[in-house]
Amino acid sequence: MDLYTYYRSTSSYRVRIALGLKGLDYQALPVNLIANGGEHRQAAYRALNPQGRVPALRTDGGELLIQSPAIIEYLEEAFPNPSLLPGDLVARARHRQVAALIGCDIHPLHNVSVLNRLRHLKVAEEEVSAWIAHWVSEGFSAVEALIGDEGYCFGTVGLADVYLLPQLYAARRFSVDLAGFPNILRVERLALEHPAFLAAHPDAQPDTPA
Repeated sequence: MDLYTYYRSTSSYRVRIALGLKGLDYQALPVNLIANGGEHRQAAYRALNPQGRVPALRTDGGELLIQSPAIIEYLEEAFPNPSLLPGDLVARARHRQVAALIGCDIHPLHNVSVLNRLRHLKVAEEEVSAWIAHWVSEGFSAVEALIGDEGYCFGTVGLADVYLLPQLYAARRFSVDLAGFPNILRVERLALEHPAFLAAHPDAQPDTPA
């Protein structure tokens, strides 16, 4: 499989974690979102992914898939063992609700396209920072209340953790105060000792700046 990725893309990071947890080999094909106005905006990449974003996954069968939730669901169904979801239906829904909270309600509000639009509208940089801190903190308050108080988000590693660790990376990159989220920070400590999370980390990618 080929993964079109960018080292600090939150959604690409999710897919890298999922691939690692399932023990799947892939070739990373970096797409630089900064250089030359962004390789994701160029015709060659747009021909692959009309949305012009990362990640995108080319399967072993040659299909090109976009959007991290769809890619992760594909991986879960195509390679069910080890599973990212528990067997119990309610427990599965709990993983999915945390994943959706992060993927739908937190991450989109600090996506680079949103931040660039705020800057285009002449919003002051300190207000952009306050915007990020507000939405991340509000979302994390809900996640903190939803997850368990030991182990990973729900005891054993799973889908919720796949979404949480990249969001934590983004929160730290934007200097969001995380002191009020002890459960979240516990999960982070555990995950950063796990080889799949370490291999997927932005600092370990082939396109990470020296």
